[in-house]
Amino acid sequence: MHPAGLAAAGTPRLRKWPSKRRVPMSQPGMADPHQLFDDTSSAHSRGYGAQRAPGNLGYPATSASPQAAFLTNPVSDMAVAYGSSLAAQGKELVDKNIDRFIPVSKLKYYFAVDTVYVGKKLGLLIFPYLHQDWEVQYQQDTPVAPRFDVNAPDLYIPVSLSPPAMAFITYVLVAGLALGTQDRFSPDLLGLQASSALAWLTVEVLAILLSLYLVTVNTDLTTIDLVAFLGYKYVGMIGGVLMGLLFGKIGYYLVLGWCCMSIFVFMIRTLRLKILSEAAAEGVPVRGARNQLRMYLTMAVAAAQPLLMYWLTFHLVR
Repeated sequence: MHPAGLAAAGTPRLRKWPSKRRVPMSQPGMADPHQLFDDTSSAHSRGYGAQRAPGNLGYPATSASPQAAFLTNPVSDMAVAYGSSLAAQGKELVDKNIDRFIPVSKLKYYFAVDTVYVGKKLGLLIFPYLHQDWEVQYQQDTPVAPRFDVNAPDLYIPVSLSPPAMAFITYVLVAGLALGTQDRFSPDLLGLQASSALAWLTVEVLAILLSLYLVTVNTDLTTIDLVAFLGYKYVGMIGGVLMGLLFGKIGYYLVLGWCCMSIFVFMIRTLRLKILSEAAAEGVPVRGARNQLRMYLTMAVAAAQPLLMYWLTFHLVR
């Protein structure tokens, strides 16, 4: 027999089945390798179903927020109390440091005024000739508040921001009005006017303090007192400029001239009790070289007020 036939007869032929690829069964929780994203809908639905409560209308029960849990914690009460104590200590520290550089308690004295005082003070600045008693009243070695004594210095009239008396601010506004009526108004020019007036006031205060130091005057005149007394001249400056706008140069010179004489008399009678306190209190004539210097200093301060009043206003009236 042919060898091929013997091989075919003696050896059974193997039947070839088509090859099949084993596909692993997907287990619960395992994603399909051909799926881009996991299907978590069933898990979420089971989770939500487990969290449902009968009284929540089908919605999951919400737990308390961390903030609410913290507020109910006794430790939070201690933290709040500790924070409050720190805030109180910080406020006290700030108040002490501010009072070292800015005497807030002293500034309150200069703004303790009322409407009656303001009216009397403005009348005294314009008509100082009829006033007799110029001494400041004291109560237990402390000057009384300005609302109880018209002779006391105040900062309400020179620098206050509220009507009816706000001399410095009103002067700047009147200067802007005068420049506007002459078609010369500009923010830069108005700022220059305000800064110039403030610079002259600063120079005055520094010059007087230096003079008092050189002359060795023993006086209770403070820097704030000087700012108050030197700021009173703005009242006359405002009146002069307003009259100049209404009646021209004639009205300006008439009103400003009257106010210049008034402020000169006011400063002489006020500062002589401060600078010449010893001689004026005893009624003794001014004698000696030191008292002569004090008298000249008083006259110089009083005479400088009309000059500055004219210098700061003459260019506003044309």
